[in-house]
Amino acid sequence: MAELLVDIETMCYGGAGLGRVEGKACFVPLTAPGDRARVRVVKEKRSYLEAELLELVVPSPLRVEPPCPVFGACGGCHWQHLPYEEQLRQKGEIFAGTLSRIGKLSSDLLLPVAPSPDRFGYRSRIQLKVGRVKEAPVLGFYRTASHQVIDLTAGCAIAAPLLNRMLAEFRALLPRLASWQGIGQIDLAMGDDGESIAVVHCVAGAAAALTKALTVESAALPSVTGLFVNSGSKSRLQRVFGIDSLSYRIPGGLFPGGRELRLRFARGGFSQVNYRQNLELIRTVVQWGGFTGRERVLDLYCGNGNVSLSVAPLVAEVTGVEGYAPSIEDARANAAANGIANALYRVSDAALAVRQLAGEGERFDLVVLDPPRGGAESAGELADLNPAKIVYVSCDPATLARDLGLLAQRGYRVTRTRPLDMFPQTYHLESVTELVRG
Repeated sequence: MAELLVDIETMCYGGAGLGRVEGKACFVPLTAPGDRARVRVVKEKRSYLEAELLELVVPSPLRVEPPCPVFGACGGCHWQHLPYEEQLRQKGEIFAGTLSRIGKLSSDLLLPVAPSPDRFGYRSRIQLKVGRVKEAPVLGFYRTASHQVIDLTAGCAIAAPLLNRMLAEFRALLPRLASWQGIGQIDLAMGDDGESIAVVHCVAGAAAALTKALTVESAALPSVTGLFVNSGSKSRLQRVFGIDSLSYRIPGGLFPGGRELRLRFARGGFSQVNYRQNLELIRTVVQWGGFTGRERVLDLYCGNGNVSLSVAPLVAEVTGVEGYAPSIEDARANAAANGIANALYRVSDAALAVRQLAGEGERFDLVVLDPPRGGAESAGELADLNPAKIVYVSCDPATLARDLGLLAQRGYRVTRTRPLDMFPQTYHLESVTELVRG
């Protein structure tokens, strides 16, 4: 298709740079603001173009050397070629633009992006794909826009050192496993205390032989504290050896009145991938809660109790709702282990729980919600619980903006919103938004 010269003006959600060609937006991955780039158009629509980078005719002065040797080929990171300060600036502009365009939110309600304490080596979980090159196994991430696996011979720049040691051990072990061709994915996760769990995903019927082989080779995985094989759903995990849950610490001095907590989550359960930035997220939610000790709090999509158990010592009562039953088991176990008696948990779809609670006449002073990327189903129905305040934690600006619009229709207005960089070197962003009634 056509080759063009494009001047890149800014970055976009999705990771590409944006330029203009005869009035049309042109999206070009791996570019930076200030680049003049020769590109090839790969998709043309009425209002925009998508293109691939062929040559940097004039490189942007913003550019830095990416530390990862496979950056640009690997689909895991998007912005290693940008200095971290520029990443934060771009994320703030993207966030503000999305909330203004979709949610009609004023920019004066937007606080600065909270930077991550760690710019590299922050991820506590990764999912590795197993591929084949010349009949030999390779282990890594998918190449951008493909199912070809990039072999991470040097590890992953944004993964924690422990995960990279685990990765290296599995890379060395795979060729010795007769059944390696039946393995499609290996999940690695770690707590903040040096313990780790790996889950090896294989095709149906291969689990028994693979479990036996991994048991024999367990000494080859010294960095792995717990190992499981999965040949289907999470409920079909088979233990090979070791622990079945991980944990992380919430320090007592994180906010006034806070307690020292250690929260666990079972293999296959959810936790934030950036432990140190997770603390900033919790601190923001608690500070904005403005608790007096008398509040009833509802925590939707509560997971293992990450927010609700942090809040519990400061309020009268917390109710947590989560659709994934093992996470509710974790939350209940965490409450008991940390001596918290005023946190109640129920397994339910969040929207269904809101309708049921509203139908039962339940009312809450504060609702906290942290939905997946698709946002909160029936967000406007939160108003039926009549909370004075809602604190919305989001990992997707577009669905957040949509839901803020629904809540505005029900009488809630945004008072402040704060992006948090949970995912350096990528375009992804977490945020906390406060809404009040009236």
